[in-house]
This record gives sequence, structure tokens and C-alpha cells, in this order.
Amino acid sequence: MKKLQTHKMEVSIDKHSSHLEQFKPFYKQLDEEGKTIEKLPRERLEDYQLKAINATLAHVWEHNEYYRSKLEESGFTAPEIENLDQLASVPMLEKDVIRGDKDKILCVESKDIGQVHLTSGTSGKPIYTAYTLADQYVYDLLPKYLELFKETEDDVAAVALPYEFALPGLGFQRLFQFAFGTAVLSIGKGGYMAPVDKSLELLKEYQATVLATTPSYAALLVEESEKYGIQIGKDIRLKKIWLTGEGCSSTFRERLEKWWGCEVSFFYGSTECGVIGVECSKHNGYHIMEGHVKVEIIDPESGKVLPHGRTGEIVVTTLLREGMPMVRYRSGDLGVLRKSKCDCGITMDVLQLRGRKEHMLRIGEEDYSPFIIEHFLMELPEVGLWYHLKLDQGSLIIEAEKFRTELSNDQLANKIKQHMADRIGIDCEVVIRDDIPRTFGKATRVFT
Repeated sequence: MKKLQTHKMEVSIDKHSSHLEQFKPFYKQLDEEGKTIEKLPRERLEDYQLKAINATLAHVWEHNEYYRSKLEESGFTAPEIENLDQLASVPMLEKDVIRGDKDKILCVESKDIGQVHLTSGTSGKPIYTAYTLADQYVYDLLPKYLELFKETEDDVAAVALPYEFALPGLGFQRLFQFAFGTAVLSIGKGGYMAPVDKSLELLKEYQATVLATTPSYAALLVEESEKYGIQIGKDIRLKKIWLTGEGCSSTFRERLEKWWGCEVSFFYGSTECGVIGVECSKHNGYHIMEGHVKVEIIDPESGKVLPHGRTGEIVVTTLLREGMPMVRYRSGDLGVLRKSKCDCGITMDVLQLRGRKEHMLRIGEEDYSPFIIEHFLMELPEVGLWYHLKLDQGSLIIEAEKFRTELSNDQLANKIKQHMADRIGIDCEVVIRDDIPRTFGKATRVFT
């Protein structure tokens, strides 16, 4: 059997030992069998996950006072579960418990921390996430997803994501460089050292083939290219864009595909948990990265685990972390988990996102995800990629821009209003603008 391509680089950490060393032989065996975790039979995959969860529970029991006390309060006398169903008996980790506290769930000594990332803290104090060097350069690279990631040493990848504080920029850079040997253009998101014109010129000069960025920045880059006389598809010929850092609808993604002329796929992760799910080329949802995480869906009110096919809050347990493991971490994101029946052949479960709990829009007597509204709005080719959704006493106001159309403002406003009524049953007010501000940060679409 043909042996799978190994990672371009392998890192060893001097005098290092960890509870995670036991999983190196498992992944080495997969390599020798010519397999990846992506297509393993469920029984074998779940056997690995159970062992990884128990190793994590033993690690946090031994090295973290908070985790151990919560486990003991829940009746645990030993840090072990007998099957994956028993994971539901492990207490969940709430954001408010760790917000602003850099040591609460730290499981190593401070001297062993290799990197710290933190969330923006837009909804309160930030959440700190500490990684050991082995977390980043050894264990995070153990699982291979060669069906999902086709990048090689022949590619040139531009990383247009934040490098400050958060994980995405450096996370993608490590993935491209160490896993695939891909040359990286670390262009960030419009900082003073990387304005849009220089970023586009770098993409052109080095003939970038892959771009990792947010949906809004992908829109901004392609829009600005026309101003600088750079032709997408001729001067810049990407073959793949990875979108992360912001949610967006499938129709928004399809609009970007047409404009850039290449495949665009979603990558779902967080600063706290790292990679969680990745879209395959079939675009039917995110395949859960089950080598890295175990995902559950719970009822947000009762906390009970929901079966496949039910929508609820996404709860994540990291499997390959020593510095700061996340055990049953409540993400605040909503989604539905399904067993994989994907034509790509990947057996890892499929997650479909429904947005964040706090971002749901209450219109009349119904709650709507902004993604759903965006989905139907983007069905109209005359509507640009920049828009605002505003709530006024339970009524929706859509502010939108025209895109390559001869329709008047009134004509387009009426078309949007009728389309939203027909497609989703929402009666809304529409305002056409030509001055919706662009942003280099996380796009703000919803105002309540």
C-alpha cells in the first residue's frame, strides 16, 4: 500500500514528555497503512477519541485544581469514562468562568508556555489561551487531513488574517509551512505595513495559489483590485480560498467564487479550541476534525446532549492539548450535527452552523439567523457584498449597495423588499446606499 506523504517538517521539543506521546504510534500506524483519520471506520475513530478524552481527563485531574474540583463535585472518583456517551456526565466549561483569568484552566507551569493567544473581548474581558510549543508544533500536526487539504510545497499561500492576539494568522501559517511545506505570504489584514495595494501586488508578484482570509476581507481585496488595475484570474490566479474568522452564507461564498474564479471553502475554528470543522469540495457542511476535537450538540437551556439532526449549542472538547485543554467548552455557536453521508467518502461527522446565540435577530415573533437573511439577500446579483441589517422595534431595515446594475435605487429597494417577502416571509424596509464603510477588522453586519 502506498505510504502517505509525511509532513514537510517535524519538530522535536528538547526534554519533553506528555500524556499525548501515547498517540504518536496511532498516527504512525495510520501512515504505514496509507490511511488518514478522515476515512476510518467509526468504531476505530471513536476508540481513539475515547482514549484521547480519558488521557485529557487524567491530565487535567492531575494538573488543574479547577477541573479536578468540578469533576469531583460531579461525582467522579477517578478521571475516566467508559464510553463516549458518558462524556455527558463531565461538567461543561462556561466562558464566564475563564474570561479574564489566564490561569484558571492552565495545566502546565508558566515556564512551559510557548505562545499565548486571546479573544478580542468584544463581549467582555478576553479569554486567554496558552499553548506549549509541543501543542503547536508537534501534537497539533499529528492528525493528517489529506482529503480536505490539497496544498503542497508547490503552492504559495497568502495568509490575510490577524496576526495580533488571535490564533488564525499564525495557525494557518504553521499549517501551510510545517504540514505542506508551502511558501507563505504573511500579509495580515490591512495593517500599516501591509496596505491593500501592497498586499495585492505581493499576491501578483509571487503568483499566490491559496488565500486564507475572512469573507469580508476576501470581498474587499477583490473589490479593491479593480481600483489598482489588477485583474483577478490573470494577474492573480488563485486555485483555493479558505474562509474563516467570520460566518457567512453559502450564497455569499458562491458570489466570492464567481468573482475570484476559484473554489472557496469554509474553515471553522476558534482561538480557544483551534480547528473544529472544515468544508470538503461538496460544500455540504463542515467535517468535524475528529482527530483534534470531540463535538457535541446540547440544548442551550437544559444542557442535555441532543441527538444527531437536532439544532443546539456547539460544545467542544480538545483532544491534543497539554497547555490549556478545553473540556466540554460551551462555544456559544449554534449548529446541527449529522452523520456523514458525503460523496467525498469522509466518515467524520458533518456540522452545519446556524450562527451565534446572541446574534439571532428577533423579527416579529420569530428568531432568524443573520446567515439566513444574508443567504436570500445574496441571491440577488444586483446587490453588493456590503450590507447592514438593523432592527427597529422588531422590524428589519436592510441597508444595501448596488452591484453592476442599471436599476435605480427605488427599483432595487423594491426588488429586495419583494424578494425577502417571497423567499422568507419577512416584511422589511430597504435603504440603498453607496457609502457602507469597509472594514479591515471583523465585519459588523448586524445592528440592534
